[in-house]
Amino acid sequence: MKKIMKNAIFTILFSVLIILALFLAYLFLYASNDRNLSGKWTADLDMTGQAAVTALGWLQDMEAVSVSLQDMEARMQGLTVKLDLTLEQTARSGGTFVSTVQQESYAACSQAAYEAFAAVFRELVADRLRMAGYTGNTDAEAVEALVVQTFGMPTVSYLMTCVPDLLPPLEDLQTQYGGSGTYETAEDILTRQSDSGSLIRTRTERFIRKDTTLILTEETASATPGNLAGHYPMIYTLE
Repeated sequence: MKKIMKNAIFTILFSVLIILALFLAYLFLYASNDRNLSGKWTADLDMTGQAAVTALGWLQDMEAVSVSLQDMEARMQGLTVKLDLTLEQTARSGGTFVSTVQQESYAACSQAAYEAFAAVFRELVADRLRMAGYTGNTDAEAVEALVVQTFGMPTVSYLMTCVPDLLPPLEDLQTQYGGSGTYETAEDILTRQSDSGSLIRTRTERFIRKDTTLILTEETASATPGNLAGHYPMIYTLE
């Protein structure tokens, strides 16, 4: 009888230990997964508004405006620069981070912005030609040929020479979005502290981790031009 009782107790304890081990494994592999932010994340910074405002401002100075800001944004939509954020968890609720703006992405976005603006510019030139009584061909290729003949360079090159930079300088974006340092998580708050020489910057954001998506928001900052808050929420994808 005692042997049967011992075997029964042993079986129960063994079963409890197995259940506890499985539960702890679940917590480690699944429940804590949303709290472990380790990995390389990538987000897209929307530069459409910045580029459209700059382009329209130049056109207004040239008194060649027959397009609204909304139309300009629609023609220049999809202008994004990729931002990399690498997080490495080294403690239970924190670790190190490195954030950089991809230079290749910045260069491609700048080129795409000027090409989109060039298309709008050619249309405006064609309108002005027709208004002036020009009876020749005013399609895109014909206008491009006229621009090359007049200014000695293609439309994109002409705009790159004469128009203020459609995007903020890469150095400014790196200063604003880049950096490296340490981070901590508490509840749904991600706090990053970067150290760049004598300047220490702290950024506090709410975060939501769902599988391979990381969403960062900052409710307290004002969404002004050139301010990081203007791009919130930031949606990152795990590579």
